[in-house]
Amino acid sequence: MSCLIEAEKLLNDLGIPKKYNNELMRYAFLALLNLKVDSEWQQASNQQLLRLHDIFVYIRKNFGVTYAENSRETLRKNVIRILEQAHIALRNIDDPSRPTNSGKTNYSISNAALKVIQSYGTDEYFQLVKEFIADFGSLSEQFAKKRDIHKIPLVINDREFFLSPGSHNQLQVDIINEFAPRFAQKSKLLYIGDTADKYIYVDTDTLELLGIPISEDDKLQLPDVILYDCKKNWIYLIEAVTTHGPIDQKRINDLETMFKNCFSDKIYITAFPDRKTFRKYTADIAWETEVWIANEPDHMIHFNGDKFMGPYT
Repeated sequence: MSCLIEAEKLLNDLGIPKKYNNELMRYAFLALLNLKVDSEWQQASNQQLLRLHDIFVYIRKNFGVTYAENSRETLRKNVIRILEQAHIALRNIDDPSRPTNSGKTNYSISNAALKVIQSYGTDEYFQLVKEFIADFGSLSEQFAKKRDIHKIPLVINDREFFLSPGSHNQLQVDIINEFAPRFAQKSKLLYIGDTADKYIYVDTDTLELLGIPISEDDKLQLPDVILYDCKKNWIYLIEAVTTHGPIDQKRINDLETMFKNCFSDKIYITAFPDRKTFRKYTADIAWETEVWIANEPDHMIHFNGDKFMGPYT
């Protein structure tokens, strides 16, 4: 019997819900194991670290099935994420601090799952499956703790949150901890996204009062950080830029449409980690906006014409 057919039962035994145990799941599973249709399960390996693109290439070369590149999100959400949750696959074992949205993000089969997989068809198999299922919680927790070491802590209203590792999320934390106390004193945080969780913190009540209804099902491309000063009725719309996305005129037009029912005075700010990154995007930044650089936190750069013209004393 072919590995592709047997993979359905093996994945089922390892706890994959029937809803997700489909053809793409099984092809990806075999790709991560470096197996072909006529391979033996004892030949399974977890030495290859595959990106989503690599999985599609392996499937095309070894099974003759081609998936469009726009199927990548389906592979990520409905296959890889499920394998991760079942502790069958692990992410970035070569570098747990790698950002979630990195192009180098890769996946591999866990040692615990590999031991069970290699025993398929032997007398040991069912006992090893029982042990895997029994140990799943502790194994999953152990790996989660390893990744938590690299997460970025953020305290909001005495609650502690942990953002995914990466320079983009670090810059967002700097905006809250360094920019806000200097240039948006007494402002209230209304929203911050995370590369792994778009709505890790959102004050829906205040946003709705300001005319900005939020739903986790919407497709809004909110700024990375939103602050609000109720005394001045100023709303700070801040983009954290490490690799793309400064506030250019097109972005302002989009935000004006998105916030058309918000009558607070809007302040557009692009935040950069350093001058080197800022210089890459200088030509794109829109007039009548502000720039803040995290490693020089006491200063602002104003793209505002003569608004701030005058001598320094």
